[in-house]
Amino acid sequence: MKKLVLALTAVAAFSGSALAADLPARTYTKAPVIVQTPSWTGFYIFGGGGGGVWDADTSVINTTTGATVVGGQRLGGDGWFGTVGAGYDWQFNNAWVLGILADGQFGSLKGSIPGVATGAGALTGTVKLQDTWAAGARLGYLVAPNVLSYVNAGYTQSYWSGSTLSSVLTGTALDTTSSFHRNGWFVGGGVENNLNIFGFSAPGWFMKTEYRAAYFDRANLVETNIATGLPTAATVQFKPFVETISTSLVYRFNWTGPVVAKY
Repeated sequence: MKKLVLALTAVAAFSGSALAADLPARTYTKAPVIVQTPSWTGFYIFGGGGGGVWDADTSVINTTTGATVVGGQRLGGDGWFGTVGAGYDWQFNNAWVLGILADGQFGSLKGSIPGVATGAGALTGTVKLQDTWAAGARLGYLVAPNVLSYVNAGYTQSYWSGSTLSSVLTGTALDTTSSFHRNGWFVGGGVENNLNIFGFSAPGWFMKTEYRAAYFDRANLVETNIATGLPTAATVQFKPFVETISTSLVYRFNWTGPVVAKY
């Protein structure tokens, strides 16, 4: 009987060892790591500055006869400006960003404007682009998770200063033109990137550089005689085109994005 028990015990031990040898090795699974995935969806504000130039097709018309006194000239100006704005973006299909925006530019892009005075020949003066407002939309593609390349377009309005027109021969101030607003549209594009790419720890902080071209309606500026305060027979036609380049610091309010588990 003892021999039978010993034999059965040996067989059981041998079978268990063989079965264990046939089992696959135990695998270990890492615990999920909770990470923050950046999201471009949300509000942002920005402020910065830049430079710009403008060109304007100009001519002077005799309002009595309708004749062109000074033929089509292309004059221009340049200068610097500051800018502030805000917007909201939606990130979709992983790498695309669609947004709305509004901004303003404040500065002095100064250039020349012609005129004509009865009996005194040609006049010249200075006109300045002082303020520009814009509202529109932008569409961008993420070339990297924290770098957005985009194009934008929309409506814009500009405010231009009045001018004092002086004789090109004597320098005497003879006529003036009043300040005016012009409506138009803009198109542009740029790149926006998180400042972390420069080695800073700056969640939510971005920098963007943008080019913009704005096309404005023609203005008809009536010359007023300084001595009498009455309108003259000369009207300056002024149709401007403005190009600007700006760099701005941007703050995005929800850059950290949703919490996502990764393995």
